[in-house]
Amino acid sequence: RIEHVKIHRRSIHTHQKVHRMWRIGPRKGLVLCHCLLLMNVESFSTRNAILERQRPMAPSRQLSQPRGADYARKPLTLTTNKEDEEHETLQNPFQKAAAKFKARPGTYLLIPCVAALVGWFTNYLAVQMIFYPIKFRGLPLYIRKEIPLGLLGWQGIVPCKTRPMSEAMVEMVTTQLLSVQEVFNRLNPRKMAKLLAPEVPKMAQEIVKDLAPIKFIQSIPEMVFSGLPQESKSIISFWNLDFLTNLCSSMQQNVLSIFNIRTCVVNQMMLDRAKLGELFRTCGQKELDFLTNSGLWFGFILGLIQMVVALFWDNPWSLSIGGGIVGLATNWLALKWIFEPVNPTKLGPFILQGQFLRRQKEVAKEFSHFFANRILKSEQVWNSILTDPSTTPAFSKLFGQQFSAFLNQVTRGLGFVLEPEVVALATKEALAKLPQHVYVLHDYIDSTLNLEESLRISMEKMSSVQFERVLHPIFEEDELTLILAGAALGFAAGLIQQGLETGQIKIPNIATVKKTVTSIPKRLTRLFTSTRSFIGSRIRKRNLRV
Repeated sequence: RIEHVKIHRRSIHTHQKVHRMWRIGPRKGLVLCHCLLLMNVESFSTRNAILERQRPMAPSRQLSQPRGADYARKPLTLTTNKEDEEHETLQNPFQKAAAKFKARPGTYLLIPCVAALVGWFTNYLAVQMIFYPIKFRGLPLYIRKEIPLGLLGWQGIVPCKTRPMSEAMVEMVTTQLLSVQEVFNRLNPRKMAKLLAPEVPKMAQEIVKDLAPIKFIQSIPEMVFSGLPQESKSIISFWNLDFLTNLCSSMQQNVLSIFNIRTCVVNQMMLDRAKLGELFRTCGQKELDFLTNSGLWFGFILGLIQMVVALFWDNPWSLSIGGGIVGLATNWLALKWIFEPVNPTKLGPFILQGQFLRRQKEVAKEFSHFFANRILKSEQVWNSILTDPSTTPAFSKLFGQQFSAFLNQVTRGLGFVLEPEVVALATKEALAKLPQHVYVLHDYIDSTLNLEESLRISMEKMSSVQFERVLHPIFEEDELTLILAGAALGFAAGLIQQGLETGQIKIPNIATVKKTVTSIPKRLTRLFTSTRSFIGSRIRKRNLRV
């Protein structure tokens, strides 16, 4: 109390000095007063601390606060209790978090729910971005080859990178699953010749019609053949069968030069860019569903952590940052869960392995069925042989040699010889007509090659490391882009939460929404009217100028 009296007297003395200095002049007095008050800051602080610890006095007897109190530091406590301070430090954050939660429980409970929706939506969008759109959507201001992301637009990863993915798939099939030479050696040239034999007379009649436009001349070969004795007809039929057998046998021996499986597969995929995506979805639909749905519960778990951080960290940006982390982490975790670990790994009583790798037999069945029935059917194989620029010359040469020898043999047997130019022209016409007649071989070739069974058995025997490369390439391509896209969407969702938290964004009530919806027709009508009047005025001005 004695100390209090001393400090009080000192403050009164300071006030008297201030009054005297102020009389010197407004400017000089103000500077001197300021310096004097700064010198007495500690005395004022101590006085305020003592006053705070004493019992409050009556309003009429309370001492007036000196002007120097405005410059005083935070009041200091004269007596301290270390145990009380430590207890207060430990309890304050938890009490503050509890108070924040009690004040707005709905807001904080909404955080994990929104995080779950963000996780699900970002993963769903990532899956859609893998396969869609088939063609580039956006403004084609700047597009790089086989890069899905343009300056202002996007193309699905699989449609954009169809060529390199198809080539990688063919490489895997030809090096690990199939031997083209071994597969085509399963065909029996004699059976193929018997199936094709009835088509040769039809082809010959079509060739004659094209080379001889006069109808009388067109009917001569048929009349000659029908007038031959049965023995001669049998000999010609034998030559026909022998020609077709030699042709099929030569094709078997030279299959690698007349058929390019890489070009066959890649050209089909490039003509229909959705086909490769369909193959990947057929094989990995369960993994794609897992990728989408896992975002829901991954996001919810991360949202709980985000809620705790928001309660203890007084920063509205924690919601936006947390949303970005949720979007990034859900995509990354789901992708890792699908393919890792590659080999079965024992962890205590559990055996861990990637979701896709556990379904090796099931995926092998689906892949082999799609590949054998949609990509490497007899029809596609023959089309590639007859139209592929890299193999057509070799097949044309092989077919020309066999057909010209057969044609010369038949004509000489009938007693006349054709000019080389006529033989070359007939060979060219026969090669052009061949695609219309090979359809009789399709069923036999598909059933004999039995590609589906061969692919399935070989695929089931693949190691986990080899099998992982069947589907993983579609996720590896621009995997970082997918993860960053998830992070961006998560950040945007967190930003909306932040706006709701700070009051910058307000959710309209039902009445406001109803009023807005009902006013849309009127707004559209006004917009249409104003647009029509503007266009009409422009037309009238143009007519006046004319």
